[in-house]
Amino acid sequence: MAASPRVGFIGLGIMGSRMAAVLRRGGFELTVWNRTAERAREFAAAHGAAVAERPADVAAADVVITMVVDAEQVRRVLLGDDGVLAGARPGLLCVDMSTIGPAGAREIGAALAERQVHFVDAPVSGSSPRAEDGTLTIMAGGDEADFARARPLFEAMGELVVHVGAVGDGQTVKLINNAVAAVNCATVGEALLVARAAGVDLDALVRVMGASSGASAMLALKAEPMRRHDYATLFKLEHMLKDVRLCLEAGEAAGAPFTFAAQAREILSAGMGRGLGDADFAALIEVLEGQAGRRL
Repeated sequence: MAASPRVGFIGLGIMGSRMAAVLRRGGFELTVWNRTAERAREFAAAHGAAVAERPADVAAADVVITMVVDAEQVRRVLLGDDGVLAGARPGLLCVDMSTIGPAGAREIGAALAERQVHFVDAPVSGSSPRAEDGTLTIMAGGDEADFARARPLFEAMGELVVHVGAVGDGQTVKLINNAVAAVNCATVGEALLVARAAGVDLDALVRVMGASSGASAMLALKAEPMRRHDYATLFKLEHMLKDVRLCLEAGEAAGAPFTFAAQAREILSAGMGRGLGDADFAALIEVLEGQAGRRL
């Protein structure tokens, strides 16, 4: 394979469009496909990429990256009638950077392997600003040789790139991380509500927590949006709920409980019931406020 591989990119949503743009700025030859064709054409015009008519046409690349919503969409674009596999040659490398759970990743990887197509699952951590500036955290599962092939692309898109194990292990690490983030976000929200009820200055609380043992990425990222009730979407609440559910499924399959993640699932589910699925998951504060009977 050439030192600078030809890249096919499927999925140009909030994250995918930014990740693909980073690859293009890095000098990679790019062919894109998106379920909404107009979005692919707009991206290609803005960034100098080619547009594929169907996922199968993307298989002419050396490496195909998928960044879609769930396992069903990954199956469709990789294994469907017009999917990448329909146009693939032996030796093609597919890299799924979606969050689909370990069982889905292993199933898809096995189906591709039957046709001598290689597979790495490489979900990402970091919201859209980190996707835009190429500083994502990338956790990859797959054979060492396949990881090495994909590494130049990962290093263009990410600040921290970790080979965590076999196919599916990237998904497990990602889900655990996101479940912890959801629990932490809910905890920060409740802490703010307790402080408000007790009459504590919230600016002082956040400053002290941020410099003490209560510090966290969720405190830094979500305390202010929750206080302002500003839910501009960096990571959708419905996507966080999907990830927490997948984490709980993986934990159940392994025989390991995750009690606090189960509580976070209920809070996020209530957020969906309030019509907040498309909002940033900081909107879970609306559920916590309802439970507390007060606003921040």
